Amino acid sequence: MKESVLDILIYLFENYFDAELELAPEPDRDTLKEELERAGFSEREVGRALEWLEGLSADPERAGALSGIEQAHTRSIRVFDAREQVRLDSDCRGYILYLENIGIVNGAQRELVIDRLLALDARHIDIEQVKWVVLMVLFSQPGQENALLRMEDLVFDGRAEAVH
Repeated sequence: MKESVLDILIYLFENYFDAELELAPEPDRDTLKEELERAGFSEREVGRALEWLEGLSADPERAGALSGIEQAHTRSIRVFDAREQVRLDSDCRGYILYLENIGIVNGAQRELVIDRLLALDARHIDIEQVKWVVLMVLFSQPGQENALLRMEDLVFDGRAEAVH
C-alpha cells in the first residue's frame, strides 16, 4: 500500500477526531501506532504521521501569539521565501491567503499551516492537502469552532459532488 503522511492524518481525522462528539480520552502514541499499523499503514509512515501531529501540538500558544499584533496590522503582506515557493505553488499560496482574507485563519494560524504543509515532506502539495491541513490546525486549537465548521464545508463540499 502506497500511503503518505497525509493519508494517515486524514484517516485519523475521519476516525478519531469528531468535533461533535464528546471528547473521549485521547489514545496514547503507542495505542495509535498499533491501531494504524493494524489498519494497514506502514510503521515508517505511521511514525512520520505521529511526529507531524506532535509538531502541530508542540507549541499551542504559537498560533495565538500574534492575535494582538494582527489587530494592529490587518493589512500586512505575507512574502513567501524561495523554499516555500518551490513547495507551495501559486494556487496553494493564493488559497492560504484567501482563507486568511475571509477570516477562516488568522496570520499566526496561516504560519502554522505553512509549517505543517512543509513538514508533510510531500513532493507535490495541492489545494486538497492545504484544505486538510487547515482543518487539522483549526481542530487542534480551542475556540475555533466557527472557523472549523466553515472549513469543513470547504473540505467536504467537493466530496459530496463527487459521490453523485
